[in-house]
Amino acid sequence: MNFIPKKSKHKKQFKGKINNQIYKNINSNSLFVGGLGLKAVEYGILNSKHFESIKQSIKKIIKKSGRVVFFNFPQIPKTKKPLAMRMGKGKGNVDHWICKIQPGMIICEINTANISLGIKALMTSQFRLPLKTKLTFEK
Repeated sequence: MNFIPKKSKHKKQFKGKINNQIYKNINSNSLFVGGLGLKAVEYGILNSKHFESIKQSIKKIIKKSGRVVFFNFPQIPKTKKPLAMRMGKGKGNVDHWICKIQPGMIICEINTANISLGIKALMTSQFRLPLKTKLTFEK
């Protein structure tokens, strides 16, 4: 699974901003699929490489004993002009795709029977992210 959208409404977008509000949506704060989840504690931006590294680190530990589900998807294009390019000449080409994360958002969930393996997998994936996260458990 490649974390790049197949189709988007606009080829290029403005940068936008992250609202300074804690994400209190009931649907995002509760776990749906699995008993373990990774929840964001601070604001940040994740790109498609971050999602891919989370998936790889989790799959490496839980192997076929569980399933990983992502609820966020990088669908905002980020542009970049080439090096040694002078000012002007319009907006640059799409370089990578990003996803804006707010505190309280569930980044991913694991559905596995072995809870200790799931906790270990989420702990290793925390180190690969540029923002602070915490583990959440189903009550």
